[in-house]
Amino acid sequence: MSRKIKMGMVGGGRGAFIGQVHRIAAALDGQIELVCGAFSSSPEKSRLSGKDLFLPDDRVYGSFEEMITKEKKRPEGERMDFISIVTPNHMHFAPAKMALENGFHVVCDKPLCFNLEEAYALREIYSKTDLVFALTHNYTAYPMVKEARHIIQSGQLGKIRKLVTAYPQGWLSTFLEESEQKQASWRTDPRKSGIAGAMGDIGTHAENLAEYISGLQIEELCADISTFVEGRRLDDDGNVLIRYNNGARGILYASQISAGEENGLSVKVYGEKGGLEWHQMHPNTLELKWLDKPKELIRTGVGQLSESTQAHTRLPAGHPEGYLEAFANIYRNFAKCIQAKLEGVEADPVYKDFPGIEDGIRGMEFIYKVIESGKSDTKWIKM
Repeated sequence: MSRKIKMGMVGGGRGAFIGQVHRIAAALDGQIELVCGAFSSSPEKSRLSGKDLFLPDDRVYGSFEEMITKEKKRPEGERMDFISIVTPNHMHFAPAKMALENGFHVVCDKPLCFNLEEAYALREIYSKTDLVFALTHNYTAYPMVKEARHIIQSGQLGKIRKLVTAYPQGWLSTFLEESEQKQASWRTDPRKSGIAGAMGDIGTHAENLAEYISGLQIEELCADISTFVEGRRLDDDGNVLIRYNNGARGILYASQISAGEENGLSVKVYGEKGGLEWHQMHPNTLELKWLDKPKELIRTGVGQLSESTQAHTRLPAGHPEGYLEAFANIYRNFAKCIQAKLEGVEADPVYKDFPGIEDGIRGMEFIYKVIESGKSDTKWIKM
């Protein structure tokens, strides 16, 4: 049974930023087609967004509940196979829950849910299904991140001792939410974002990247959380000391008031024999540093890279592969796993490499522990 995997979208209508990113990424490899959507909490806005995307009127819905209910009644092979949730945080749980309960696979933007209780409830629902769930921590899908993970897993750096992860942005250096800028408005609103601002929005990316590359997990953390912009209701800067489960130590810094910074996500990992360094704004290059030989620069598309890196590389050497391609890697892998289920076979392990619900749980627990530590005099908090 070979066909394109059919996608329904929740959110991502006119004026939305991330919805178009998801649609481009999903379409990039020709494995997925958008067939329907509930693009806004406003039925009229959803209808107009559907017209923008040239969808038939009867596949554009006024709510996700209507979409899931009506799509389920369509014949298999015609109805959507999965939903992609691209809404603000407070609207992740309900459509994901309903989709899973009605037999639809799910792609969800991060963080997993609005709060930890919802995250645990969603995991319980998911555990009773045989469905595929992907969380779009897209930075783990860059080719050179895959190569960094391979290098560490193969023991080339020796035992890992130190991780330094930084995610500075500067776009919230002023009280931007006062201007009703859409992204600033909801990301700084505790009713929509949850208990954290910068640490929930980008700190979870840094946490996920560090754990993915190193294969380690945070065991304890000590956080200093700040809100620098007067009138802002959530944190806009945070610094975290970390103890990992192998004894390694870490530093994680996430900030949206680092004036002049664009999207400066980076990770440094140091082991007994050497270290590595990767910067999101220079995605094709991975630096390797050694105790006893010169530094090496590994480039995407050049030389013999690991199987996972090759499987997530599309372009010849010298052609940057970045944000959209990383998103597309998650969607491609997700689609391959659904296709395998449709054909009744086991998916190739290389395509099972994408963030899932357990990564979402780790992210939500990280958010809660960071905020708890930031407010506590005790400071060191166990994950």
